[in-house]
Amino acid sequence: MHFFDDSLYPENQEKLVIQAAPYGPEWLPGDADDLPVTMDEHVQAAVDCYNAGATVLHIHVRELDGHGSKRISMFNELMARLREAVPDMVLQIGGSISFAPEDEGADAKWLSYDTRHMLAEIDPRPDQVTIAINTNQMNIVEIFDDEDIEGTSISKAAYYKAYRDMVVEAGPDFYLEHLKRLRANDIQPHFQLANMAQLETVERLIRKGVYSGPLVLNYVAIGGGFAGRHPADLIEFIRRVPDGAVLTIEASMRAVAPMNAIGIALGAHVRVGNEDNLWRRKGERMSSVEQVEQMVRIADALGREIATGQEAKKIYKIGEWYEGADETLDRLGMVPNRRPGRRGFMLRDVKS
Repeated sequence: MHFFDDSLYPENQEKLVIQAAPYGPEWLPGDADDLPVTMDEHVQAAVDCYNAGATVLHIHVRELDGHGSKRISMFNELMARLREAVPDMVLQIGGSISFAPEDEGADAKWLSYDTRHMLAEIDPRPDQVTIAINTNQMNIVEIFDDEDIEGTSISKAAYYKAYRDMVVEAGPDFYLEHLKRLRANDIQPHFQLANMAQLETVERLIRKGVYSGPLVLNYVAIGGGFAGRHPADLIEFIRRVPDGAVLTIEASMRAVAPMNAIGIALGAHVRVGNEDNLWRRKGERMSSVEQVEQMVRIADALGREIATGQEAKKIYKIGEWYEGADETLDRLGMVPNRRPGRRGFMLRDVKS
């Protein structure tokens, strides 16, 4: 992304889109005060986050026993109720479905490809499904302080080991088919990227015409094989993202607020919620709604406006698709593919 002298002026930045993740699939009831269990509680969490200022909802579903649901019928039911309760929100299904261990000591893992592909069949369909690119270690506890998980289920040795050893299975066999199914069902992929190499893979998919559409992504700074918390890495990632892309910053625990503050100042968007963080400051809990409210206050202090639900859908380009590599590159502000015989660095085509 290019920055001009006036790029940090809030009146020249897009309105801020706040993504809320209030369903905390890695936690069990009791780990946080605001974890929804019943379907009514799931819906109320969405309403509360929307009323606080969030316009994108990252969705997981929990069974009454407290574990993450793997039943598509539960997702169908929640989607139908959310379409009624928060019609202006961008509804985004978490592509892992759930990675909460079934039993103490069971491996936390992403489900089989067939199960994950079923997310494209949810009815009513979501606006987005998150998608990982390239198989990657996802050791979410590596970057945690002991105080982050003290008293939670993840502090138990078996659970801790399960999350320490977790791997995101997302090789070409998965993402090529998943992108195809999402496109066939008019569901936008929301790319969850751990590092620069994954961004480069997405660019290759675009240049080869495998993916033709808006580039909407999260920079996932959760450590353990994903990006870490170094501000220079965050800024370099922002610099490398195409001008026409939509970028949201995602971090973990007490680093969420400072990383998002940088993102807000630079014109990016933010994600908060109990899936990512439980704390306001050391030893003081913070709900998902309170985290949304905090982002609103930071944005207000900088003079940046908050997007409405309809504005968020326009910023995210919900429902838009492009025709092939050339149009996608043009819409994203990227230089075209090399033409046969063309030497040197590529420039954008100038139409006479």
